[in-house]
Amino acid sequence: MSFWTIILLTWIGAALGMAAVWAFSMRVRNAGWVDVAWAGLMALAAMFAGLAGEGDEMPRGLVAVFGGVWGSRLCLHLMHRVLREPEDGRYQAMRAAIGGSPLRWFAFFQVQALIVALFAIPFTAAASGDADGIDPIMLLAVVVWIVAIGGETLADRQLDAFRGDPANKGKLCRAGLWAWSRHPNYFFEWVHWFAYVLLAWCGPYFWWSLLGPVVMFAFLWRVSGIPWTEAQALRSRGDAYRRYQREVSAFFPWPPKASDPSSN
Repeated sequence: MSFWTIILLTWIGAALGMAAVWAFSMRVRNAGWVDVAWAGLMALAAMFAGLAGEGDEMPRGLVAVFGGVWGSRLCLHLMHRVLREPEDGRYQAMRAAIGGSPLRWFAFFQVQALIVALFAIPFTAAASGDADGIDPIMLLAVVVWIVAIGGETLADRQLDAFRGDPANKGKLCRAGLWAWSRHPNYFFEWVHWFAYVLLAWCGPYFWWSLLGPVVMFAFLWRVSGIPWTEAQALRSRGDAYRRYQREVSAFFPWPPKASDPSSN
């Protein structure tokens, strides 16, 4: 199947999937389901690219496994959170800003479908790679993916463990990776996209694979990642979070200027 046919079909499928999740989210009044759907659709997009891609069997298989495992893990993690917690404060703030108009929320969900199609481009570029067998660059891609998925999983588990302790209610998590980065989960999610750059290295669409880390960094740094999350944290944590901002790196893990969890 051709490169752009895969992207088009991915977009159509994502649009239909997001429409269904939009209808469900309107019934339960929890827009957080959009994140669950995005992660799940990304997993399906990776597996579809691996199945239908033009490349050799090895890179196609790795794309399906890498993206499928990454997206599925994130989907289940977010689903667990959405099922046990009220609607995320970010979406509560958005609801207050744009209202409850179903059409506005439908448009928001469809934008997420377009983003699925956008990030399917690096998947498809990697699945178009040429490889007779396992080479050093492919092995490096595996190492990058393992580090990324391991780091993201560890960050999520550390945060869940902190939130699950009643003694930490109202406090900021500054344990483990969260003492070195205010968003270690975002950092490792970004690192994950370099695996597809490496898989696409010898393929005809290598330059398209760069969309993964470049666009993901832009989204996390300036659009829907750090800005949204930190705005909500400032609303709910105030001065404690401002101190955290002064002491701990926003994105890249780095030794903190000061680390005193008890001060939160």
